[in-house]
Amino acid sequence: MKTKITEMFGIEHPIIQGGMHHVGFAELAAAVSNAGGLGTITGLTQGTPEKLANEIARCKEMTDKPFAVNLTFLPSLTPPDYPGLVDVIIKGGVPIVETAGRNPAEYLPALKDAGIKIIHKCTSVRHSLKAQSIGCDAVSVDGFECGGHPGEDDIPNFILLPRAADELEIPFVASGGMADARSLVAAMALGAEGMNMGTRFIATQDAPVHQNVKEAIVGASELDTRLIMRSLTNTERVMNNDAVERLMEKEKALGDQLTFADIVDEVAGVYPKIMHEGTMDAGAWSCGMVAGLVNDIPTVKELIDTIMDEADAIISKRLSNF
Repeated sequence: MKTKITEMFGIEHPIIQGGMHHVGFAELAAAVSNAGGLGTITGLTQGTPEKLANEIARCKEMTDKPFAVNLTFLPSLTPPDYPGLVDVIIKGGVPIVETAGRNPAEYLPALKDAGIKIIHKCTSVRHSLKAQSIGCDAVSVDGFECGGHPGEDDIPNFILLPRAADELEIPFVASGGMADARSLVAAMALGAEGMNMGTRFIATQDAPVHQNVKEAIVGASELDTRLIMRSLTNTERVMNNDAVERLMEKEKALGDQLTFADIVDEVAGVYPKIMHEGTMDAGAWSCGMVAGLVNDIPTVKELIDTIMDEADAIISKRLSNF
């Protein structure tokens, strides 16, 4: 299936694996790229330029296909070494960077001069237009359904995607609520050139996370996520668990007086315990509503092959019959 995204990124299928904290390691990125999609290493999970350089090298040993590195720009009193991370991405010959968070304009010239394509994750049309104006090659339009940070507008993809199609000149992919062939075909009908999946890729055999995490996603319904940190204007969609329930009780009790310090035990430094040790109530972890559509734990190749086969069937049979 050829789209503007497959042609831009040099991939076979219009399916992207988004950057996910303590999930986007070389094993998963390579598996997605080898299956014809675009795999993504999560830069900030590596932490330092040296570790990211090693992860890029590991991924190159596992695949000769294009893969991306995610760089999320976050406000911090002690920010990561972004110039160093950008430098190793360029020196490592990474062809695509997925940016997220704050405006990445400061780092675009160096990346673009190296011939790197930039896809920026956006939760609104206005942010997508800004990404286009600063020179991003594509955007990932993230609907309210998504795991992680959905922004503060609460616009679901059935509205957000056609609005993006109305306004944007650069290609975009749909993110949030994407899980299967129906997701892909629907997203393309609404104007997208492909889809970005996060939660769905965690529940695969190739994802380097604890089996408890995968089984938690399979066992969840579309009702099992919660929105936290709204009063801090840092809304995050997470899987519900005991830690999240405690956090929400604090939010309810403190209201507008809530500070990050009040919930630090539930949100800071919890990902290694959850993703690698399988301690599922250690804290809040990002998960999309799409968990309600995830019922198995296939290999990445099985998942992508099934999506593409079923997408072809939907387009050529079901839709053509109307």
